[in-house]
Amino acid sequence: MKKRESHKTVGQFPVVVTKDEDGFYVAECAAFQGCYTQGKTLNAALKNIREVIALCMEEKSAPRRHMAREVSIHTVSV
Repeated sequence: MKKRESHKTVGQFPVVVTKDEDGFYVAECAAFQGCYTQGKTLNAALKNIREVIALCMEEKSAPRRHMAREVSIHTVSV
């Protein structure tokens, strides 16, 4: 039986995901400057942004002062 790797949560960060014109999902975490990535699927983009956030934290990049607890994005037709 394989043991599952334990993952310790160190914080929660708002992430915005959009789908670009080529069909890729682009994920950005506004808590850190230049913290973005992409993936072919939504799950891949979210996995990748977790890794990028972890790298930003390892580099001791300070999160921006204002961090939203929740982000809401809406598309409206005009």
